[in-house]
Amino acid sequence: MNLKDQINQDIKNAMRAKDQAALRALRSIKSAILLAETDGSGNEVDDAVVLKIIQKLAKQRKESLELFENQNRPDLAEKESEELKTLENYLPKQMSESELEVFLKNLVSELGAEGMKDMGKVMGAAQGQLAGKADGKAISKIVRELLK
Repeated sequence: MNLKDQINQDIKNAMRAKDQAALRALRSIKSAILLAETDGSGNEVDDAVVLKIIQKLAKQRKESLELFENQNRPDLAEKESEELKTLENYLPKQMSESELEVFLKNLVSELGAEGMKDMGKVMGAAQGQLAGKADGKAISKIVRELLK
């Protein structure tokens, strides 16, 4: 069962369980998937694209959650938090900062990168190998420190 089918099945389960927060999150995923499918390419999206969509939605929820907490809106913050938990169930486990640093040190030495001029080369390789396992900002920050 691919990720898209799993989401459709989980929507049915959330409806039966009357879990409104999960249902909102799952419907937003399904909506984004349908939008991606109709964006001119005309072909079905695979699990990698679905993961990118879920990561994007999770990032939006995190930003909204932070904003609502800063604006002193606990009611809206709670909704975003519940939806974020549902979205995170579909994402691969994120690497810790120490694991990420070790991986990136090995990658920098493997590529023979020296200085900031090679940052693009390192970032491209890192993004490809760490897709879904680490945030781009965290990768960029560590690579920048390693190449200084």
